[in-house]
Amino acid sequence: RLAIKVMGAVQGAGFRPFVYRLALEAGLTGWVVNNPQGVMLEVEGAGDRLDRFLTRLKAEAPFAAVVREVSWKEIPCLGGSGFAIAESDTGGPRRAELLPDLATCPACLAEVLDPRDRRHLYPFTNCTLCGPRYTILLRLPYERPNTTMVRFVMCADCRREYEDPLDRRFHAQPTACPRCGPAVEFRDRSGRRLYARHEALLAAAQSLRDGRIVALKGLGGYMLLADARVDEAVMRLRERKRRPDKPFAVMFPTLEQIQACCRVSEEEARLLTSPAAPIVLLGRAVEAGLEVPVARSVAPDNRLLGAMLPYTPLHHLLLRELGFPIVATSGNASEEPICIDEAEALDRLSSIADDLLVHDRPIARPVDDSVVRVVLGRELPLRRARGYAPLTVPMAAHHRPVIAVGAHLKSTVAVSVEGSACVSQHIGDLESALTLDVLGRTVGAFSTIYGLDDAEVACDLHPDYLSTRFARETGRPVTAVQHHHAHVAACLVDNEMDGPVLGVAWDGTGYGPDGSVWGGEFLRATLASYERVGHLRTFPLPGGEAAVREPRRAALGLLYELLGPAVIDRTDLAPIRAFERKELGPLVRAVERGVNCPRTSSVGRLFDAVSSLSGLCQIASFEGQAAMALEQVLAPGDDRYPVRVDRACTATDPAPTLVVDWGPTIAAIMADLERGVAVGAISGRFLNGLVEAIAVVARELLERRVVLTGGCFQNGPLLERTVRRLEADGVDCRWHRRVPPNDGGIALGQLAVVSGRGAARTS
Repeated sequence: RLAIKVMGAVQGAGFRPFVYRLALEAGLTGWVVNNPQGVMLEVEGAGDRLDRFLTRLKAEAPFAAVVREVSWKEIPCLGGSGFAIAESDTGGPRRAELLPDLATCPACLAEVLDPRDRRHLYPFTNCTLCGPRYTILLRLPYERPNTTMVRFVMCADCRREYEDPLDRRFHAQPTACPRCGPAVEFRDRSGRRLYARHEALLAAAQSLRDGRIVALKGLGGYMLLADARVDEAVMRLRERKRRPDKPFAVMFPTLEQIQACCRVSEEEARLLTSPAAPIVLLGRAVEAGLEVPVARSVAPDNRLLGAMLPYTPLHHLLLRELGFPIVATSGNASEEPICIDEAEALDRLSSIADDLLVHDRPIARPVDDSVVRVVLGRELPLRRARGYAPLTVPMAAHHRPVIAVGAHLKSTVAVSVEGSACVSQHIGDLESALTLDVLGRTVGAFSTIYGLDDAEVACDLHPDYLSTRFARETGRPVTAVQHHHAHVAACLVDNEMDGPVLGVAWDGTGYGPDGSVWGGEFLRATLASYERVGHLRTFPLPGGEAAVREPRRAALGLLYELLGPAVIDRTDLAPIRAFERKELGPLVRAVERGVNCPRTSSVGRLFDAVSSLSGLCQIASFEGQAAMALEQVLAPGDDRYPVRVDRACTATDPAPTLVVDWGPTIAAIMADLERGVAVGAISGRFLNGLVEAIAVVARELLERRVVLTGGCFQNGPLLERTVRRLEADGVDCRWHRRVPPNDGGIALGQLAVVSGRGAARTS
């Protein structure tokens, strides 16, 4: 008789019925149970049968399950007959991994579309292979009474399926049907109920055909929908949502429709149709002469389109009824979290949506759509949420549990759980009290689920981040972690490395220990420590935070470093022309005097400055817009601007470090602009110069292992060209694969640094 423990994401994945079937086929007796640590079982029988059972247990696990560890020991035989699935055990430490929400499986979709099936046209059909998990979970273990489905009492037919170990709905906690489960309603913007059940869905479809905006309550929150083919409908959504330029994602009825307007690789098709079903950034197929049934206003002046497929029966039914693509964007106004209940939606979305398609299954927490792109044939996550969150990764155990609260932008929460890290869904930018409240509720939920009442807190070094203030107001012990060290640590954990490595951490903003704004950093780092061995040459940011929203200010600071006060007369330069004379003079004087002009080494701000200098973006309406504009016009080619890497000391850092000097690059760009060189060629030469700078620094420091991290490496061409350039030099180059390179990975990095320091002290 063996006592077996299975650890990983094995609850809510059909693992117990899988064990039950294996045991019956092998002629073994015993039992299996869920508990807060994972799945526990005992099996008894002949030795050769037990050996085969163990082999199959690991090799044939359900596709939705993630088996991290299987351990067993021999115990005394008890005899008995049969094999049982026991009631869940709720005692002991809580370590079981949480399963993300899963897109509708083919078997459930077939039932929804079958007129003879009792779930025909039912928008909440699911089984152990698909459906909601994380968005309905209240506490562990994953059982119906611990989910938001507790209010729905199963009918006799659903109960029979739920209790049959050979049925694919055995212990599928959200299982339901039209007789006993959630239902949809169609309401006007005042909240008045107009239609129910399938008639509600048909009314929503007609509203979209009429060019109206519909707020749909989905899996992890509300979405705002509009006809993606009609500029007028899309522009109305932009105006009401206060989102003038940022691209919208589009949901297509079928993969074939996506392929009709985008170039889709084999890996991109796999991601689109996977159980995670994320938004995938795809290259537009305009040059191929194919029909593109998407309005230009969906993604203005953008070579990429964020595309996704329906991932719940509700979306499948709506898109099949329509037959055309729809904009499907987060149900919120700019800088707010997505709405998750009807009262919230009526309060915050009634000024945006014309109609609402709602349902009565409560959502435990807001979970947005995930966004990925494929670089070098591999998935690169940009926003981890539905289908991926929460994520658990192995990590060194710390002397006590830790909760990491991330940075200010693209906020996430991470917690340490017995030698692993669990990372939350994307929460958003902490620009409002509403988003800060979601951060607090996410911390509270993880504390409850995993029992982390005595955990210490890790946060960013920046004293004014709302996440840092939140950490200090918890009353728990707090450890602050430097922003770029957290970026590098996240990439190390993501690649199952400890260091030392050369971490290239390039982003927009990060608080440096010297009080300046870092963002173009070369760190020799391990999980526990780092040394700043290089950085971008610094320049002033006129107006401080205002320069983040106005690339023309970053360009002004850069140009002042080169030209001095004479910059004010360079009206041939786009950034100078972008200012009125009455505002330009005071800004130049502020730079001269160093008033509200913090110095920065940020590569993100360098991208902004070059975008402004090239005439592409002077004032940004969303984060990363200027850099994105440079990527969109990028021309192929190997030409690059000159690179100079110097050794220098500073007053705050007497040890000599390498400094990447942008001066020759900017001078060459200005010369090219004067000659009328195409902006696409300028963008390409600029990018190639940055790539060469990384290669030069790695060579100067004799580093053979490099990790690339930070928001700048969301730029596909920058990441791809850097990896290829370093590998050509024989460098082992790593980048992100499970968490985003942007600030969405900071919480994991903070957790890793605190745990790494604890492990170092212990050793």
